[in-house]
Amino acid sequence: MGRNSATVGRRLGAAVLVSGALALTGCGTDDNSGLPGALDFTEENLRCGPEGALLASGSSAQANAMEVWVNTYQASCPGGQVTYKATGSGAGVQEFLQGTTAFAGSDSVLSEEEIAESRSVCADGGRAVHLPLVAGPIAVGYHLPGVEDLMLDAPTMARIFDSGITRWNDPAIAALNPHARLPDLPITPFHRSDGSGTTDNFTAYLHAAAPEAWRHAPGKTWRGRGGQSADGSSNLVGMVKRYEGAISYFELSYAHRNGISTARLDTGAGSPVAATVTAASRALSGARPGGGDLALTLDYATHEAGRYPIVLVTYEILCDRGNRPGSLEQVRAFLRYAAGDAGQRALAGIDYAPIPAATIQQVRRRVDALA
Repeated sequence: MGRNSATVGRRLGAAVLVSGALALTGCGTDDNSGLPGALDFTEENLRCGPEGALLASGSSAQANAMEVWVNTYQASCPGGQVTYKATGSGAGVQEFLQGTTAFAGSDSVLSEEEIAESRSVCADGGRAVHLPLVAGPIAVGYHLPGVEDLMLDAPTMARIFDSGITRWNDPAIAALNPHARLPDLPITPFHRSDGSGTTDNFTAYLHAAAPEAWRHAPGKTWRGRGGQSADGSSNLVGMVKRYEGAISYFELSYAHRNGISTARLDTGAGSPVAATVTAASRALSGARPGGGDLALTLDYATHEAGRYPIVLVTYEILCDRGNRPGSLEQVRAFLRYAAGDAGQRALAGIDYAPIPAATIQQVRRRVDALA
């Protein structure tokens, strides 16, 4: 199979061109396997907003979380239709800045230029703010028959995704997996073709943990050499499931829902760490907001035992002031539920990590103060 960057051979073309957008309404999607239905709640933690339609878009990383939240909210508030389109972080931010959605989901913080641009969308002197609601591990999923336990470290992973290591029985991989029967099979790394916060966080990890092997700057747009591409996390999962020798990165919830094996990481802590909610929560425990905003600083290069460093935080991005009057109360009601105890508890059952308690308290205050 060819390894031209962002180009998929004839055998893959049709599958890769499938749209990654996922629209979530109160009826849910056709595939709800592995996701809980509407959760029990009380008036104390879920208060309905006014009737009407609420549209948001962005991060595909939080699509499974949004599916549960929307279904639960809609069960209590059938008069308010909530639609979330998983178009990717980059597209979601642009749609918000164009004024077509009430809020955006993004796995990356806005640039200074984007914050300045938001002032033209937010009335009354408002600007865009970051409300962290979803967090979790980015798993490295692979399709390698006969290899159920695979360990990688940051330098080896960086070389794989930058076309420096091209076969599964490469000595660098073999040294990390002395008991595995690694096949003499080409490695086909898949990356996101769309602007992606997952890509931003994954490449931030490679850049921080293996700077000598990964010399590309982190970003929403893939900068590595070679590989194949697909848009959206769901399509990356589809490529890994379909093709032997494939490897890619996506949220843990996607890996579990699709039965995909995920690599453990050698972080230099003494024992390798798997992509789990618990290990991601440990890595997130030290993250603190800074600069007067709720954007969190993450330590991708941690060597502390039991901490899985490839993590992301998804932010709901909206105006602090100057939100559209027709949607403000419904946005408040929906985000109050998502940031509340019931909304955050729902995340653990679908492979997301709850936002640290001190931070989620600040999020709740910010939601109440939206104007």
